[in-house]
Parts: sequence; C-alpha cells; structure tokens
Amino acid sequence: MSSITNLFKNNLKQYSMIIALVFIVVLFQILTDGTLLKPLNITNLILQNSYILVLAIGMVLVIITGHIDLSVGSIAAFVGAISAILMVNLQMNPFLAVIICLLVGALIGAWQGFWVAYVGIPAFIVTLAGMLLFRGLTLVVLQGQSIAPYPTSFQQISNGFIPNIFGGEGLHVFSIIIGFILSIILIVMEIRTRKNQVKYQFDVLPQGLFVAKLVAIFAVINLFTYVLATYRGIPNILIILFVLIVGYTFVMQKTIIGRHIYAVGGNLKAASLSGVKTKQVTFGVFVNMGVLSALSGLIFAARLNAATPRAGNLFELDAIAAVFIGGASAYGGVGTVIGAIVGGLVMGVMNNGMSILGLGIDWQQAIKGLVLLAAVAFDIINKKKSS
Repeated sequence: MSSITNLFKNNLKQYSMIIALVFIVVLFQILTDGTLLKPLNITNLILQNSYILVLAIGMVLVIITGHIDLSVGSIAAFVGAISAILMVNLQMNPFLAVIICLLVGALIGAWQGFWVAYVGIPAFIVTLAGMLLFRGLTLVVLQGQSIAPYPTSFQQISNGFIPNIFGGEGLHVFSIIIGFILSIILIVMEIRTRKNQVKYQFDVLPQGLFVAKLVAIFAVINLFTYVLATYRGIPNILIILFVLIVGYTFVMQKTIIGRHIYAVGGNLKAASLSGVKTKQVTFGVFVNMGVLSALSGLIFAARLNAATPRAGNLFELDAIAAVFIGGASAYGGVGTVIGAIVGGLVMGVMNNGMSILGLGIDWQQAIKGLVLLAAVAFDIINKKKSS
C-alpha cells in the first residue's frame, strides 16, 4: 500500500491531469447530449488542435530549461506566409517547399537562441521582440491579404486520412488493425519496463493494478481507433503527432540530450559545473522550437487552405497553457512531453465542448485563464509542501 501511495505522490500532477481530462470529457459528453464523442467531432478535435499540440511538444522543452517563447504564433504565421509564396505564387513542389519552410524555422530558432544562450538576453524579451518582428514580416510578405489555395497534395497534411488498403465502404478496417497492433506493442513495452524496474528494485504497481492498466490501455486505444474507423479512419496528422510524441518522449527519457535539458532547467550552475554545455543546450532547444513552430504553421495553413495575416494569433498562449496544465513547473526542470499533450487535450476538449454549447469566446477565454491559474497554483503549492 505504501508503494502505491509513493507512486501516486511522485506522479500526482500527471495522474491528476489525466483524471481531469477524463472528467472534462465525461462532463461535456453529458452536457452536449453525446455530441462530443461522435466520430465526426473526435476527428475535428484532432484536426483543430494538432498545430497547438505540435507547439506544446516544443514549448515543454523550452519551459523545462527555464525559459519561455512568446514568438511561436508569429513564427507559425510567417512560415505559413512563406509557404504560400513558394507553393501558390511560385508553384514550387510542395515537398521542397516544406523542407525550405522547416529550414527557415530552424534559422529563426537559431537567431533567437543566439541572443538567449550566448548574449544572455532573457528569453521573455527576445521572444517578445520576435513576436512583434515576425508578425510584422508576415504582414509585409502577404501585403495584408490572404493567399490561397494550396496544392491538394499539401492539404493532405491536415485534411487527409490514411488509405483503406482493404477497400470497401463503411468501416475503415485498416485503422482498426493499426490500433490493435499499436496496443499490443505498447503492452509489450509496459511489461518490459516493469521487468526492468523490478530488476533494479524500483517501486512498481501491484500485479492486479498493473494488469488493469494493461487492459485499460488495450481498451482505450482500440475503442479510439474503432470510433475513427466508423468515420474516415485515422487522419494523416495523427500519424505525424504520434511520431513526434514517441520521438520526443524517447529523447527526453532515454538520451543524454534529454538529461542535459532537465539538468539545465533544474540547476544551471550545477549543470555547468558537471560538464553540461548549457549554452549549446539552450541554443538547441530554441532551434528545435523554431522548427516545430514552422511545422505548426504549415499544418495550420494546410488545414485552412490559405495563408492569412491573422494566422497563429494566440497560439503561443494556448501552447504555454497546455504545458503548464500538463504538469510542467514554472521554475523549470520539470515537465514531460506526454503531460504537455494531455494539457493540450484538456484545452482542446474545453474549447470544443464550450463551442458546442454555444458559449461565447469571452467566457471561453475567462474559463481557460482560470484553469491555467489553477494549474500553476497547484504546482507551487505542491512545491511548498514538499520543501
């Protein structure tokens, strides 16, 4: 019993956010008379929040290092504008245009990372300047007008679905098979992780609770893919998100780079004395944020099928809120990719549910602000209790 208590205390923020997400889903499912979890609406939820989730993955790394990035929405808009010039005006091959846009994002991230890491200007100031700079450049590039439409192949990034290789109408069988295979892989990984934890005498869940966890994983994944299969199957953007989540989770949990990022945010001086190249780590985190901001801008442009001067508006606030709601600490050194995704889903479900209920944007913003304040307050109170 004590081991269960310790596990819960050590993962309190993560568990509480998952419980909160489930509660919010159930609440809005009831309030919307079942509309929230309809296949069409679930697909829309994924498509509408994909670009925020991409930003949240990059933002959690920035916040873990003890910094913040206020420019991501403007960068997304600027890169979207460049993509429109390349693909719509210049008729460039979409694949080549995407590569160029991601490189532009990396250069922007390097520009901001240089001022933060090597010059020592606070990230808040650098990225605030970046927010104004790249929003202005977006207006210059677009000349205050929207550019559309994009090539169909590019639109498939956000609006396309994986093909049903088995053909036929109705149920998307291939999506169900993918869900089944994925659930089996995750269960095998959970079993291997538990064996390693037992081997090194870590606290683990009792056998009964562990089996229940595996059953829950299998049921949730297969139910989710079945619901998607009843509409049009798995969206392409969900595959991109899955690859990003798995890749960044692996980097943060299993690699030296991930440990260095946590070390820089946990104690900068101690990390430097331990041999961590703190400036290079900070620089790399901002380059990465630039690339993911560019990817978010491309996803949004493909979703909208247009590059607009107002694109990316308030994206940075949604991404920051997702990270803090998902368990990151305002002091740095704490946070997970999975937590940021959970936080983003909490925000996305709330937005979607309140929109279905016809709640005005004014009340939506007010409620989101209160949720963010509560999440950060929860983190600070927990720190005071543990100290």
